[in-house]
Amino acid sequence: MKALLVDDERLARSELRRLLAAHPEIVIAGEAANPMQAREQLGALQPDLIFLDVQMPGENGLEFLASLEPPVPHVIFTTAYDEFAVKAFDLNALDYLLKPVDPARLATAVEKLRDRTGAAAQPADRPARLAPDDKVFVREGERCWFVEVKSIRLLESEGNYTRVHFADAQPQLFRSLNAMEERLDPRSFFRANRRQIINLQWIDGIEPWFSGGLLVQLKGGAKVELSRRQAQEFRDKMSL
Repeated sequence: MKALLVDDERLARSELRRLLAAHPEIVIAGEAANPMQAREQLGALQPDLIFLDVQMPGENGLEFLASLEPPVPHVIFTTAYDEFAVKAFDLNALDYLLKPVDPARLATAVEKLRDRTGAAAQPADRPARLAPDDKVFVREGERCWFVEVKSIRLLESEGNYTRVHFADAQPQLFRSLNAMEERLDPRSFFRANRRQIINLQWIDGIEPWFSGGLLVQLKGGAKVELSRRQAQEFRDKMSL
């Protein structure tokens, strides 16, 4: 798994390198001292994981993460400031580590990454993509549903949770949107933006939107914005 270290302090990056030596499944593919450098490396390196500082000159780590277009790598924050943790998890961060990084907390974060990505499993052991006619068991509290995948019209990220929309129900599941996306067939579902996945079969209308984006209306009334980048990907995917 390739990682990118983003921190304006060289010593902090060096210390994180030293700690990550205990986790050989994570390969440090590059380093950046600020979000501008990180953006330059994202396309070239295509990392699976970013270790990201919060307070940096100019754009901070939270602003940087919020600006990224999907698919977004997993992100583990490493920072000396604890007051940004809630905002970080709202942005779907995998974990939030305080400096100086404790080796045990880092190991916990890496284990969480394994659970999220199935990195420790062989490809044959990973769950298969769900077909439209497959049925999935959904539970929220004391309520349960057995739902056809094709009936799910929208999935929305709420931090480490995902709200699933089908029929007149909107249960919240304790799984991230990235984890849910890995189970969905990309021929049926499309990542509209950082927070939402739509079922293509539920699209009822499309209209041009701001800055070259698109506004998609789903059957049932929900409206979902596609950024310019995602709108172009949508056009490429769906055009003849």
